[in-house]
Amino acid sequence: MSSGMTVEQARELLLQNVKVMDVEQVDLLDALGRVLAQDMESDIDVAPFDNSAMDGFAVRAADLSGASEAHPVRVKVIEHIAAGDAPEITVGPGEASRIMTGAPMPAGADAVVMVEYSSVIEGDGATGSLVALSREVTAGENVRLQGEEVRAGDVVVAAGDVLGPAGIGLLASTGHGRVPVFRRPRVAVLSTGSELVEVDQVPGPGKIRNSNSYSVSAQVIAAGGVPVRMEVVRDDMQATREAFTRAVENSDFIVTTGGVSVGDFDYVKPVLKELGELMYCKVTMRPGNPQTMGVINGVPFFGLPGNPTSTYVGFEMFVRPAIRHMTGHTKLDRPVVSARLTHDVRKKPDRRYFMRGIVSRGQDGLEVLLAGSQSSALLTAAHRGNCFVVLPEGEREFAAGQIVNCMRLDMDEGIEL
Repeated sequence: MSSGMTVEQARELLLQNVKVMDVEQVDLLDALGRVLAQDMESDIDVAPFDNSAMDGFAVRAADLSGASEAHPVRVKVIEHIAAGDAPEITVGPGEASRIMTGAPMPAGADAVVMVEYSSVIEGDGATGSLVALSREVTAGENVRLQGEEVRAGDVVVAAGDVLGPAGIGLLASTGHGRVPVFRRPRVAVLSTGSELVEVDQVPGPGKIRNSNSYSVSAQVIAAGGVPVRMEVVRDDMQATREAFTRAVENSDFIVTTGGVSVGDFDYVKPVLKELGELMYCKVTMRPGNPQTMGVINGVPFFGLPGNPTSTYVGFEMFVRPAIRHMTGHTKLDRPVVSARLTHDVRKKPDRRYFMRGIVSRGQDGLEVLLAGSQSSALLTAAHRGNCFVVLPEGEREFAAGQIVNCMRLDMDEGIEL
């Protein structure tokens, strides 16, 4: 067990102890944002038949050779085809079918002239009318061909793909009302501390509201997990033991806040040692040096500090990638950009700092400033900010104008910048 792991070491050890969830079948819309567990094939050609890409007239392209505004070509309208209709008449020389977008192409026709290039000479433009077409077309113009997108049996969405709205539409068009995705892990969220009261209570002397339970649960949802909020665990060895035992029975991952330091009433580490395995309890970072990781009966356990911002940062750096891994994601890193500091920043040299900042585009490229007070007890800077300003170990001072790395919290993992 190490007492001072680097961020990379701590994260890697956690990821080694989490596993991808099993597969479940869900309704198509419930799969949005989920990771597909197996290749999905099309049961039909898409498009399923040759159809018009425009409202206009289905014609034989050869009949319109040389057509222009000055020299329009006259054709007789022999049929009016709406989307959903089945064409019944073959288009012959000098003929056309009035056709709507998405309607099947009639036999004999090989192109569509947009309605904007037509004028009615006799009739109303529908069946039996005589129209003039003022634009020549090539064979296949304004026609969506059968199987143009996929053929029956083709893989339309591959295992490992994250399903966005377009993927949902592809699966719907190819006959998949239910799809296999990796299950969302149930994440037990426990706040420890006899000083905690619920959010609808006015805190009395020495008491504070249990905000961490809500912020962590929100982070669990954002990461793709299902939070299981449990009752506050008072500072008591037996109460902590019982709470951890219940969490193991009802979750795939356990996250606690508070009780991981070296105070007289911090029971997380001793109970973790008793019930399972404690793998580390400190990471060389700020905020959040006391990060505790272990396993109880095969269930990964991560103990976050009690200060709200320390909890927020620790979750983002360790728990979020672990949950994403459990849900089948392979992209686990937020995008990192380089930005120019707009003011001086000082830090202690022994740890890596994750300062809450606001990165934006200035006249000379990206620039970043701190989003407010960097106190680990205050969440305002995290709320206002859109990045972590990552300042490495071994350095004390960062002057205005210096280029620093910024981890973008407003961008999803895997985005290439």
